[in-house]
Amino acid sequence: MPETALRTLDFDYSLPPELIAQHPAPQRDQSRLLVLDRSTEQTTHRQFPDLVSYLQPGDTLILNNSRVIPARLRGVKRDTGGQIEILLVEEVAKNDWWALLRPGKRVRPGSVIDFTQHDGSPASLSAELIEKNEAGHCRLRFQCDGDVLDAIDALGEIPLPPYINREAGASSPEDLERYQTVYAKARGSVAAPTAGLHFTPELLRQIKDRGINIHYVTLHVGLGTFATIKVERIAEHQMHSERFEISAETVAAIAATKAAGKRVFAIGTTTVRVLESAAAQNDGQLTAMRGTTRIFLYPPYRFRVVDCLVTNFHLPQSTLLMLVSAFAKPGEMTGRELMLNTYAEAVRERYRFFSYGDAMLIK
Repeated sequence: MPETALRTLDFDYSLPPELIAQHPAPQRDQSRLLVLDRSTEQTTHRQFPDLVSYLQPGDTLILNNSRVIPARLRGVKRDTGGQIEILLVEEVAKNDWWALLRPGKRVRPGSVIDFTQHDGSPASLSAELIEKNEAGHCRLRFQCDGDVLDAIDALGEIPLPPYINREAGASSPEDLERYQTVYAKARGSVAAPTAGLHFTPELLRQIKDRGINIHYVTLHVGLGTFATIKVERIAEHQMHSERFEISAETVAAIAATKAAGKRVFAIGTTTVRVLESAAAQNDGQLTAMRGTTRIFLYPPYRFRVVDCLVTNFHLPQSTLLMLVSAFAKPGEMTGRELMLNTYAEAVRERYRFFSYGDAMLIK
């Protein structure tokens, strides 16, 4: 099958609703780990801490250190008092954000939104709608002292994925802690890089003690991570833009790992997108950079940087399922079948799916 013939429906699979994890495991590293050996196409069922046994001294783990912000806010239109729900999507500049408003059709440029506390009382924060784009996103300019990211800590809610059911209102203590990696640092994501949710400080220390290197990149996960593909042929799909950064230190560590014949483990698809984007934008050479990416990875993509991938289980017909299908058999068209067969096994074995679910190692 030529890559131009791949259809969105080719990446569909059946998932019983009860396998969609609504809450995290009791402890971060108590999730399961399905290991797929690409060379033999064999699977093994382990626990997440067993990941350590697949690492060798000199290997390098790359993690995305982006931090989820409380991006879901509530407010009222100053002129009418009508209630508005706001979801921050992408930062343009300090205190300048693209956002989704609900309801948003009647909110026009020039309108001012006054934000409210969790109990509905007024907060000392407002924003003016500057413009709308063709996608229906609204550009908001916030009126506040300092950075709006500091102001929303007390006002916002963690923007959980739509398949996790929660009552509206303040985020639960569980979600505030667990929908965030233990190494989250750079603020800016509206969704968690979920493969990293399984790591504990103790597990990271154990990995380091075995002589495995740990380094970081940053990719701020956007709302597009939940966007459905609306075209029949996946080659026609336009990816969302996401901001990323890779440091000279991380680039040097990867170069040293490759030179020593060791492996680079990407923790999560967001990390893969950083590494492969940075390489693709520089003729295959990884260099330190800060920029944006719209990279779309699907079969038969050939990966330049990543040797092994730790990831969660992804939604049917999603770009992330297409990415892991490409990684299952780089440069070939058969990764889709291998990945769908592996997912079918995960369903039979009652793995937990999506953001709060179990993990997979593709090696």
